[in-house]
Amino acid sequence: MPPPDEPTLPGSARFSSGRADAIALPLSFAQQRLWFLDQLEPVTPIYDVSRTHRIRGALDREALRRALAAVVARHEVLRTTFAVVDGNPMQRITAEQAFDLPLADIRALPEPERARRAEAWIAEGTRRAFDLSRGPLLRASLLRVGDEDHLLLFAMHHIVSDDWSIRILLKELAVFYREFSGASKPSVAELPIQYSDFARWQREWLSGSVLEEQLSYWRSQLAGLSMLELPTDRPRPAAPSFGVGRVSASFPSELAAGLKELSRREGATLYMTLLASFSTLLARYTGQEDVVVGSPIAGRNRAEIEGLIGFFVNMLVLRLDVSGDPTFRELLRRVRDVALDAYEHQDLPFERLVEELQPQRSLGQNPLVRTTLSLQNVPALEFELPGARTTLESEETPATHFDLDLQISETPGGLACTFVYSTDLFDSRTIERMLRHYCTVLEAVVRDAGVRVSELAMLSD
Repeated sequence: MPPPDEPTLPGSARFSSGRADAIALPLSFAQQRLWFLDQLEPVTPIYDVSRTHRIRGALDREALRRALAAVVARHEVLRTTFAVVDGNPMQRITAEQAFDLPLADIRALPEPERARRAEAWIAEGTRRAFDLSRGPLLRASLLRVGDEDHLLLFAMHHIVSDDWSIRILLKELAVFYREFSGASKPSVAELPIQYSDFARWQREWLSGSVLEEQLSYWRSQLAGLSMLELPTDRPRPAAPSFGVGRVSASFPSELAAGLKELSRREGATLYMTLLASFSTLLARYTGQEDVVVGSPIAGRNRAEIEGLIGFFVNMLVLRLDVSGDPTFRELLRRVRDVALDAYEHQDLPFERLVEELQPQRSLGQNPLVRTTLSLQNVPALEFELPGARTTLESEETPATHFDLDLQISETPGGLACTFVYSTDLFDSRTIERMLRHYCTVLEAVVRDAGVRVSELAMLSD
């Protein structure tokens, strides 16, 4: 719940789902930045997010279509398009409408050809761009591979969704499917607000003394900031392709347990220890003592918005001081202090921070942040339908907007680590080597947190 001195988000009474299309509503700060970027590169799939699930077993297609329609009716943001009104981008919310779930059937094809056709079908659905001015910004389609074997593909534009939103979508879809297939009664509470309410509230609340206090902290924290300059395999192109590559590895449970114990002893979180280790790696690679890492956060620190589909994720700019050749223990304390202060000032949207600091901009480069680290410690959502078994077939983001993005997930077997990187800049062998180096750093600090950054062993080839 918000602190007592913060206003509660407004209710949705003024903005019922049946409001006319002509009513224009402001964008959130995050939406506004994506809208401007879309104007520079219109109708491209670089901000699309897609997931494909395989469903084996009995599937009621009509119940699934109705369940999807119910989710779209429940969340106005999924019926939103974006238009220019008096020179400004605005949200337009359409009335509830039918939701189509197209079906393609490839059962007649030979088995090898079915696999190739399914792969092409996923690629086609993933790469088809959205038009923000026309919508819809959520698509779903079915591919029937066998008598009781289907692929279900979702695609959404990032301007109306984030990773948390996908979990909400799947959870509610399963609830409504059970209802429409006759397996259970509905059990979804009415939403207290809609995303457009949050966008309007955000602009009204983040002003005056509240805005100035947030800006004052970040202006001081990021004064004189230099961009992180990783050595690359190729010069940065003038016209980026946004091509994305991935290199993954699993770190054993013994290492994960050692990192958690180290974190506990030093009064830090596992994320802080992983971040301090990452900043060590980056300092060694770049020779820079002023290391900047982006930290994506859910941006849902108020109870009213926890159940909303929408674009809430925010990016914290963490400026980490590696100067003076500190011990890892000392560096971890510095990282902890920076992270805690940033969390206290997380309400300032990254987009508003960029607007305030006005860093030098260039096409294809994310302002302020080129490298990010995220830790996923929420159990994977099980998307379950009665009478069927579902598995995640693929999860695609067709572009990257950072040079390097380290994604770590806690698993029963330890830590799953993936470097998502720009193929404009790096070869896979370079990133594979970097991932091995990161593992070596983690192992070294677990053995001895008193070792100095300059003395941490790096894995040789």
